[in-house]
Amino acid sequence: MRYARLTPGHGFKPANSFLYYLQRIIVSPHLRGLCVRMFRNWVRARHGKATSDAAPAHVHLLDRLHAEGYAALGNVLSANQCDDIHAWFADKILTDRQDETSMFTLAHVPSAARLAEYSLHDIVRCPHILALANDSRLLELAERYIGCKPTISQLGVRWSFPTPGLRSDLQTFHRDSEDWRYFKVIVYLTDVGPEDGPHVYVRGTHKTRAPMRLKIQSDGEISREYGDDRLITAVGERGFGFAVDTAGVHKGSPPVTKPRLMLQIQYSLFRSYAYVYEPEPYTGNFPFDRYINRLILA
Repeated sequence: MRYARLTPGHGFKPANSFLYYLQRIIVSPHLRGLCVRMFRNWVRARHGKATSDAAPAHVHLLDRLHAEGYAALGNVLSANQCDDIHAWFADKILTDRQDETSMFTLAHVPSAARLAEYSLHDIVRCPHILALANDSRLLELAERYIGCKPTISQLGVRWSFPTPGLRSDLQTFHRDSEDWRYFKVIVYLTDVGPEDGPHVYVRGTHKTRAPMRLKIQSDGEISREYGDDRLITAVGERGFGFAVDTAGVHKGSPPVTKPRLMLQIQYSLFRSYAYVYEPEPYTGNFPFDRYINRLILA
């Protein structure tokens, strides 16, 4: 997805910028909580609820996500499904995240490429991805965590390459600020061990006060501030997925031995005004909830 222009210039929309920075400047967990309760009641009144008031089927995942900001989901895709996804993307165009003019296929990755992404056009046509993003278990978890019917506000498939030199900001500890309330489901599409670019999360930091000006932090700063015992390093075979509230401190470690491919699905209260949304046409009977998918599918 393209980033929106949030400062004056070509493509700048003052209303979008205001709504983005409004949720950025309210950093008090208590005040943010009040805002979330008000907004989710508004969404419920307008769009209803997708789940019943009965106890959720996977209450332990919800409890873990609330308590730690991270919950392992186990293998949400099979090895065969991962093979299908790899086959689909084999000849599709990647765009360098740090240089939008650099586009290439997996067979011709430039030596300087560090992070590269596939287009939404190709992602929504890939087998298994939309079905997973709309899986009833994930939607139930999203609705329970956010407090109302969720919005899929980001859908991405990204390669991380073992490239020497300085890390990307995404590969250094940081916080996200996507919306008032949100979380991501990350699914590894390649086997990920300690040297293969695992996601690292600082347990419980989603409940702490974030600075108004987001910053990156070194491994040493994180170790001194939080202690190494609070680090969760997510490793697993291809198909392994986890839910993570990236308002907490986290990073995607740079791979050392081999490239890493991951799928990222973001569920949020509203749209993220950090992005420009260009929903992709979807043909067929549209088996998915239109409200939940409105930013992704036309």
